[in-house]
Amino acid sequence: MPHPQFDRGRLIVKPLAERVHDLTLDCVLPLDSPADFDHPSIPILAERWNAAKAAGAARIVMMGGHVVRAGTQRHLIDLMERGLITLIAMNGAGPIHDWEFALIAASTESVAKYVRTGEFGLWTETGRMNDAINTGVKAGLGLGEAIGKIIHEGDFPHKDISVLAAAYRLGIPVTVHIGIGYDILHEHPNADGAALGTASYTDFLIFAEQVRNLERGILLSFGTAVMGPEIYLKALAMARNVAHQEGKRIADFTTAVFDLIPLGDDYHTQAPKTDPRYYYRPWKTILVRTVADGGASYYIAGDHRQTLPALRRAVMV
Repeated sequence: MPHPQFDRGRLIVKPLAERVHDLTLDCVLPLDSPADFDHPSIPILAERWNAAKAAGAARIVMMGGHVVRAGTQRHLIDLMERGLITLIAMNGAGPIHDWEFALIAASTESVAKYVRTGEFGLWTETGRMNDAINTGVKAGLGLGEAIGKIIHEGDFPHKDISVLAAAYRLGIPVTVHIGIGYDILHEHPNADGAALGTASYTDFLIFAEQVRNLERGILLSFGTAVMGPEIYLKALAMARNVAHQEGKRIADFTTAVFDLIPLGDDYHTQAPKTDPRYYYRPWKTILVRTVADGGASYYIAGDHRQTLPALRRAVMV
């Protein structure tokens, strides 16, 4: 006998006009913002990034939702327009912030404030993303492309700062990798679990196809401690499986992790299991295990508002 399920029809969903927003367009960095960050690995990564472009290899950027909240949108869009990015991989929060900024020039609510009243995440305009995803699935689109298409073609007053809209315009995939129940979209009555799963799995296969071209390429991870390392690990295994059948290798490439956790200088050897940092996936997966056969890896600790603009500036030199 089926277990009881929550009745979403009883939910009260309110307009975004009634929400207090923690972030507005004031947080979005201009392209000429000072790149007040210095790290010895930045010039090396810039050189390797440009080399990957010259080689026609994959240039993948993985990111958590906070990278959008940090106001780096214009820098990401400029990098795409310069042909330096072939794919952006996001978690489920990234498109939500991107959508809200493009629509109302604001994003981010206080969890502490709205979870008390049962209003957290239940906002009408944000929930319409589910309709875009459902429509996109019927057209065979992945989750990222479905959202980007709607923003690019729709009435979004601030679409100029939408990473997903720019990617759709440029024909660059943005893949979105969700966990059911992780994101506020999944609270809404119009959320379709089958559509969400289909759309995100389509994006995973798009991501894995990009990883097939990672030889001599570059993969950069900004602030994604679980989603990024996990999808990359599985996609690389799939890509290497096919490459080995063809007598090819995917080993000579560069990875970099940009985050806040101090790892010290010896990050090319994973921490022992007695160290809690052993369970920090970006370290053992992106910086050690997957580049052990000939790749190179770098770790840069710092705020995304500083590190990403500094890297972009270095790539342009």
